[in-house]
Amino acid sequence: MKLSVIGCGYLGAVHAAALASIGHQVVGVDVDERRVTALSEGCAPFFEPGLPAILAEGVDAGRLSFTTDMAAVSGASVHFIAVGTPQVAGGYAADLTYVEAAFTSLVPYLRRGDIVAGKSTVPVGTAARLAALVENAGATLVWNPEFLREGWAVQDTIDPDRLVVGVPGGVSTRFARTTTETVVQTMKDVYHTAVAKGTPFIVTDYATAELVKVAANAFLATKISFINAMAEIAEVTGADVTQLADAIGHDARIGRRFLGAGIGFGGGCLPKDIRAFSARAEELGRAESVQFLREMDAINLRRRDRALQLVVDALGGAVFEKKIAVLGAAFKPHSDDIRDSPALDVAARLKGLGANVVVTDPQALQNAARVHPQLTYSESLDETLSGADAVLVVTEWDEYRRQLTPAHAGSLVASRIVIDGRNCLDPATWRADGWEYYGMGRP
Repeated sequence: MKLSVIGCGYLGAVHAAALASIGHQVVGVDVDERRVTALSEGCAPFFEPGLPAILAEGVDAGRLSFTTDMAAVSGASVHFIAVGTPQVAGGYAADLTYVEAAFTSLVPYLRRGDIVAGKSTVPVGTAARLAALVENAGATLVWNPEFLREGWAVQDTIDPDRLVVGVPGGVSTRFARTTTETVVQTMKDVYHTAVAKGTPFIVTDYATAELVKVAANAFLATKISFINAMAEIAEVTGADVTQLADAIGHDARIGRRFLGAGIGFGGGCLPKDIRAFSARAEELGRAESVQFLREMDAINLRRRDRALQLVVDALGGAVFEKKIAVLGAAFKPHSDDIRDSPALDVAARLKGLGANVVVTDPQALQNAARVHPQLTYSESLDETLSGADAVLVVTEWDEYRRQLTPAHAGSLVASRIVIDGRNCLDPATWRADGWEYYGMGRP
């Protein structure tokens, strides 16, 4: 099939390359000329494991191309909208400027029978509002939310755990009986490799498809925030939140995943999505239904405060002119994404208290330096640790979690003080080597 992807940022670039890798002819359209140039040369403009290989393969094979010219989408049978929906300045709601611009630009090139598939994360009700634009051109709008995990986005696109397609009116209307069967089959053809493997394919209405994405993120944020709330209790009772998570995680109804206490979540999805969900619920007159999300957000942000306080307390109440080695800048490992990164937030606040902060990260230093130029950065872990008065682990890269040894680190630092902001180190091992170890909700 010939497909188009409008918006070639993180979501769109991965989606386009993944679709090309399973045999489709794909054209990606973006307004950013530098991004288009890089992608056209087979170069990923951001770090995502597995993306460079399928990107280069698709470009070299002639199945994948990128352009700034919307006219290039002509002839495609399915057009994916994958532009960003950032948080509005000064508010919680999602900014739909890019989504609306993408639809407006695409409509003149639609043919009767085309499908427009929304992938952007939008407030519930957006698809129903935009559907008329598409229908007036003789095309059909579906909403096909993404469920990508940064660091595993290629795998999640090619081999997802579920596929959701929201169609006009849902599956019980007259429209569904006459038209949806063809639309759904086309979408199954798009994802033919996943469908062949028996991946659950859920057909629903617009509103449900939109809610699936934000509800999933809200649930994950709630689970992370819950265990961080338990960490707050553990810190005043002497309990160990890691052992607590292990114990309750054995309950099949709960599960252990996303029960890692630490300095909280960040990135370009969870924080903005739960805030936008709260804002939309308020617009719908149901703010009380998701009021708990505001508290989840507050818990998450408090863990950054706790990490900061642990560093200050460990250094005797002041960090002025102390060297702090900060291990991590990305909001999570296997990514160079520093959007709403707890790691960088804590580092910047330590700098504000007068500390000499040196940050290292395997992938995110360039992005971090653009946003926080006041910090010092080093690609060398040893250089970062050298002469440090305290070590703060804030992104659980394998380089720190598994490969860094207390003996080696101890030979470089000025003081053997480590604050484990992700509870990813073994306290007994580090303490046995003479380190003062401080965890998040761990004695």
